[in-house]
Parts: sequence; structure tokens; C-alpha cells
Amino acid sequence: MLHFQINPHSGLPVYRQMIDQVKYYVASQALKPGDQLPSIRELAQALAINPTTVVRVYSELERDGVIEMRHGKGAFVAAKARRWSAVERVEVLRALARHLAVEATQVGASDEEVLAVVREELAELQNAEAAEESSTISVVARR
Repeated sequence: MLHFQINPHSGLPVYRQMIDQVKYYVASQALKPGDQLPSIRELAQALAINPTTVVRVYSELERDGVIEMRHGKGAFVAAKARRWSAVERVEVLRALARHLAVEATQVGASDEEVLAVVREELAELQNAEAAEESSTISVVARR
């Protein structure tokens, strides 16, 4: 299941957020070679965005060798898409944790508050996966 979190206030264009998230899923092996991505129409509807944006995302991911487009069949994770080692995964996680720690400190959140919120978010994601096992996409949109 894919969870896309689109934040229109992040300063990053929606297409860039989507590209980064797909690359994370592939590099972390949450998406494996041969896995099919949602159709352009399906993804655009689920995220309430213009299909042209999804076309741009898929085009850039294909150019970068992350996915391959199969005429009439859709988008699939490329066989040679780059994967992260355990060390790289920890480095990425550390950078994300650092960002969260800085932001939490700036808003005056305590360690306990931060950890509680992270645990709640992880539990929510796990519950969504359990509830929608047959679905290929779940959308989390921040407005």
C-alpha cells in the first residue's frame, strides 16, 4: 500500500513531493521490482490533482530509471531501481528525525509529546494498512 502525503504548504511542488516519496518507497524496498503503481487516472483522482501532474511524475521517474512504463499496462517498478543499504536507510531516518527534532524544539514540544505523536502516527499507518490490505493506494493529504 502506498501512502502519499501531499503538503501544499511545504514549499515543494506536489510533483516533487510525489517523486521523492516513490523513490523512498523503492529505495526502502516497500515497492519491489515489478510492482505496479496506480494508473495515472486512479492516482490523480485519489490525490485530487491534475492527471498532467501524475504524467510528469511518472515521466521523471521513468527517466531516472525508477519505473518503467509498459504500453497499455501501466507503470511498474524497474528491475534495476536503486535500493538502500541498511546504513543508507539509517542515514535517511536520522536526517528525518533531525528535522522533526528541530521543528519540535522550535514549537516548544517536549520529548514525550514528540514520541507520543510519532507512535500515534505509526499506529495510524499500521491500522490503515490492516484495514485496506486489498488496496494498492492510500492517500494522506495535508492541507
